[in-house]
Amino acid sequence: MPKLRGEAFWRETLRSAHYVVAPMVDQSELAWRLLSRRHGAQLCYTPMLHAQVFLRDANYRRENLYGEACPEDRPLIVQFCANDPEVFVQAALLAQDYCDAIDLNLGCPQMIAKRGHYGAFLQEEWDLLQRMILLANEKLSVPITCKIRVFPDIDKTVKYAQMLEKAGCQLLTVHGRTKEQKGPLAGVASWEHIQAVRKAVSIPVFANGNIQCLSDVEECIRKTGVHGVMSAEGNLHNPALFEGRNPLVWEMAEEYLEIVQKYPCPLSYVRAHLFKLWHHTLQVYQQLREELAKVKTLEGIVDVNRELKLRCQEEIANQKEGEKPKEGLRFFHWICQPYIRPGPKERCKENGTSGTEKGVRGKRILEEEEDGNSELLSKNKQKKKLRNPNKSFDPSLKPKYAKCDQCGNPKGNRCVFNMCRGCCKKRAFKETADCPGHGLLFKTKYEKSLSWKHSQRGIQSPDMSQRGEAEVGEAADS
Repeated sequence: MPKLRGEAFWRETLRSAHYVVAPMVDQSELAWRLLSRRHGAQLCYTPMLHAQVFLRDANYRRENLYGEACPEDRPLIVQFCANDPEVFVQAALLAQDYCDAIDLNLGCPQMIAKRGHYGAFLQEEWDLLQRMILLANEKLSVPITCKIRVFPDIDKTVKYAQMLEKAGCQLLTVHGRTKEQKGPLAGVASWEHIQAVRKAVSIPVFANGNIQCLSDVEECIRKTGVHGVMSAEGNLHNPALFEGRNPLVWEMAEEYLEIVQKYPCPLSYVRAHLFKLWHHTLQVYQQLREELAKVKTLEGIVDVNRELKLRCQEEIANQKEGEKPKEGLRFFHWICQPYIRPGPKERCKENGTSGTEKGVRGKRILEEEEDGNSELLSKNKQKKKLRNPNKSFDPSLKPKYAKCDQCGNPKGNRCVFNMCRGCCKKRAFKETADCPGHGLLFKTKYEKSLSWKHSQRGIQSPDMSQRGEAEVGEAADS
């Protein structure tokens, strides 16, 4: 059966999904997806998976996809970050039986994406992206989709989207911010860019950015004409966003913790979700915030959640008539509601700075301009500079490492196989070989063990002959 494309794919496979939970690293795991689906989400993405690691590591595949099969968790799109067509497609082939589409991440703006050369830092490499999508479209049995960020120029953004469509992309998610708009500099997403893309392509388009409540979803669809709307932070603070409800925080937290009992995930994921859900309450009860940060077990997290619930219920019982929410909140802090990220000026005031650009960006400026100027360095790097005044943070001066022939990680300078230590260890063990560069001596140890066994046989032989002579003597005496 030929795979569905474009509008037919969105309508039949994705069931005309309008409400979408974004791919979020360590945050859109199975338990959270199931909670979101119970409260209105119609389509979910996995967290961003690293194609290279997914391809070579069976444990990574099991932990992030294979071990999570759940009939309720469909339709589902698996997202990969990648920068090599063959690696991307091979990883996607291993994932395609567990999902309804494969998404290529072209939107991650974080520094780790810059270092790894993926996400939004591929948006200028159109030839590479065309090759990746063309190959995926040819080889995969499920459609290929893309999630992008915009360029400052609308026309360039439109041409970018059209290029991806022509290469074989069957659905496009457009985050209406540039790759520079992140953290305190995020600002407002441009729905004008999204609207222009929607008008210029014939494939389905999802919008991402500025989604904090259901009315935002409806307004975005009305203004841009997109097929669906994706939410990330809005969903984390209120999983019932797509229902148009603002439930009590502990209701969502308790339901999520129940799902985690059935579908376990790393404790760090659970803790992060509780920090988001209880964000406003934890500004009031700072001690419980510290306890949540330190707790080491799921049972401990459940206990902190229960204590937060009791504190809020006690506060509700003592509430005076006509009392209004504090700190500029729309609802009382125990009700699920969005967190409005402070802008640069507000962030400066919080930090006690003057509001200048230098004060706004703090250590983040170093991510883009590591030129060694101590005034622009983070506190941590300023300390390093004090210890070593000659130290430079200019990325152009960093040594370029040769890559491992097997996995692409930096190889050992003296490795006899031209590999990183992990790959070298596997090969040396398999071939019973030595690699002095990595301190692996499988051949030497094997030869020593053989030598020891031979020496043991030599020691045992005289003992046996002596024992035989003694037995003969005893027989003669008798």
